[in-house]
Amino acid sequence: MTLPLGNDAAHQAFAAAMASGSLHHAWLFAGPEGIGKATFARAAALRMLAEGAGGDLPPGFDVPESNPQRKLIAAGSHPDYRVLTRQPKEGDKTGLDLARSIPIAQVRALGPMFATRPSMSSRRVVIIDAVDDLERPGASNALLKNLEEPPEGTIFLLISHAPGRLLPTIRSRCRQLRFDPLDDATMTSVLREQLPSADPAEVAALIRVAHGSPGRALGFAGLDLAAIDQALAAIARDGDPGNGRRVRLAKSLALKAAQARYEAFLDRAPAFIAGVAPERQGERLRIALDGYDAARTLAATARALTLDAQATVYEMAGIVARLAR
Repeated sequence: MTLPLGNDAAHQAFAAAMASGSLHHAWLFAGPEGIGKATFARAAALRMLAEGAGGDLPPGFDVPESNPQRKLIAAGSHPDYRVLTRQPKEGDKTGLDLARSIPIAQVRALGPMFATRPSMSSRRVVIIDAVDDLERPGASNALLKNLEEPPEGTIFLLISHAPGRLLPTIRSRCRQLRFDPLDDATMTSVLREQLPSADPAEVAALIRVAHGSPGRALGFAGLDLAAIDQALAAIARDGDPGNGRRVRLAKSLALKAAQARYEAFLDRAPAFIAGVAPERQGERLRIALDGYDAARTLAATARALTLDAQATVYEMAGIVARLAR
């Protein structure tokens, strides 16, 4: 399994812990969403199970495709491996409409596995992706009991996008491994590999909106973010005295089919203003800073209260128009 690019220090720290022979039973992989925490957790889990089963392995985290542990995990039938994540809602046939949380029933379902020793290895691995999604208080408390009295040979890998929101008692029982946003060069490498047909302008636009998260960037791929940037730049440069530009932009992003582009716009508009601010001084700088605060507040409110998309885009574009000379 190929490791995600970036965060080499975190990867090396976990490899050193594995090699030490005294691997802590619970790990908290913490950092922004979409930067490779879960991908690394799966690679680490496979390597731990393969090492525990014995046999020759190449260095690092590589496990040959012929390895029995790898085949069992790929088939979803490894008896010593579990991944807890939000499940599709009942009746959903697409697999995309997920439950809001990981319920206590999923945590309790680990009980039969914990009642016996590992089957095929000296280890077993449980990944929770993401532990932030555990239903409170039931599922969180059920997990805490397992962390306080860890089943023999079990390693917990907990993925967290917001570790500050977890129960302090869960955090205190884990060794935390920090994952950071990727730099622009690494982001470029990831996106060129994943989106070979994307032109440089699209890649650049995705990097600007992704804040160092390849997962976020890939979620926005194909949305023509460069066109959103161009529209914002035109409004910031010339203003919009006749309101025509704002109206056209608002209508284009209010369509149901444009929901993903609208979400990207809510991220991109405040970031666009932030990018303009360093070029300004005096009163023009104050206007940009005030505009940035207003744009961030509007974006957060629009998501929290599900505000009308067309009205939100029009208001946001009006904030950008204040930047005009």
